[in-house]
Amino acid sequence: MNKPSLGNLLKSIWALKEKEGLKVTLLGIGPMSERVVRAALELGKEEDFPVIFIASRNQIDKKEYGAGYVEGWDQKEFAKAIKRIAKEINFSGLCYICRDHGGPWQRTEERRKRLSEKEAMERAKDSYLADILFGFDLLHIDPTLNPLQSEPLPLEEVEKKAVELIEWLETKRKERGLSPVGYEVGTEETKGGLIGCSSFERFLQSLLRELDRRNLPKPDFIVGQTGTLVKMDRNVGQFNPGKAKELATITKKYKVGFKEHNADYLSEEILTAHPDLGITAANVAPEFGVAETKAYLRLAKLIPQSDFIPTIQKATLESNRWKRWLTKENLNLTAEEIARDEEMLNRITIVAGHYTFSQKVVARARERLFHWLKEEKIVENPEGEVTQAIKDSIRHYIRAFNLKGLTTRIMVNGINKLQGYHDIEICSPEEVVET
Repeated sequence: MNKPSLGNLLKSIWALKEKEGLKVTLLGIGPMSERVVRAALELGKEEDFPVIFIASRNQIDKKEYGAGYVEGWDQKEFAKAIKRIAKEINFSGLCYICRDHGGPWQRTEERRKRLSEKEAMERAKDSYLADILFGFDLLHIDPTLNPLQSEPLPLEEVEKKAVELIEWLETKRKERGLSPVGYEVGTEETKGGLIGCSSFERFLQSLLRELDRRNLPKPDFIVGQTGTLVKMDRNVGQFNPGKAKELATITKKYKVGFKEHNADYLSEEILTAHPDLGITAANVAPEFGVAETKAYLRLAKLIPQSDFIPTIQKATLESNRWKRWLTKENLNLTAEEIARDEEMLNRITIVAGHYTFSQKVVARARERLFHWLKEEKIVENPEGEVTQAIKDSIRHYIRAFNLKGLTTRIMVNGINKLQGYHDIEICSPEEVVET
């Protein structure tokens, strides 16, 4: 199936809303592992909705920057894996590859090393270039981080850097004759707060005016804070439906989609309200990694001789990735204290275990677990059970966001007459030019 650009997909959804009252919220799926990618594509085939992957730089990036914790993939390997899995399961629906939180200092080690602004921007551009060379459909332009400053960047500075990055990318894209790419722009670092509607609209107005002045494409999505914040395995923020609706109404006025981040673990009531509130799309990521980890731990408890649980616990604790998920009440816990607290060790393994899936020691322990489960005829298809657990977690959002059957509904209603098709094209290594 040839696919429309994400911008044209949005136009078709809006047209169907006007014509038939269709209200949906698109789902951005964090590719926490290869199994999550497979589960999402299988479910996309079963439920007939557009599958949208949103990969952060910590998950997927160039090898020279350390690649990503998801299978050690870079952009080319990620795109090829999606194609391979889609072919294996005969998935022929709509699938989009998107960059989530691209930009300077968006890799953890870049902030830890406190890279200079010049080097951080150069790395961001180089990473974005690999994205467009290997078929990413949408790039989140997020210049909101700066570890060299104690205060959040003013929106004027965010706009300046966003325009600079989009202009640079458009120049490089046209030089290489690549297909158009969509953009998403963030307004501020997401910390669970809310952004004022007046400052949000001023930012959007100014951004669109400057992009238009430079003959640059306007973003498909603008990110706004609705009060969500994920810590451990729950949403500790305070979702504000009134503010969400106001922000969505503002973006609609400018024909831009409103994107919410950190929608994990929200209540059923809040999620089912998203389409009515006008939230165009919402991102969910860690929750799907947690679903996979819980499935492994559940299966491991069926095999007393399995070393999977102590292996993944040790790997998780040593990774230090769990630190970013701690809540205020346990923020000062040390690795030594957690190691002595069985309950807390189990909690951080559930929350951050997905960071270790591609580690050889964890992968081998998982293989042994699956072998024993099959050998002793306890579970015939443990891989399938894990995949099903992830699908159940994703399906929860598909139902809440009214996405079931959306792909067919859109294609039948004539989106194939719109312009903007481009397939994912995998470039050969010699085509990748260093910046």
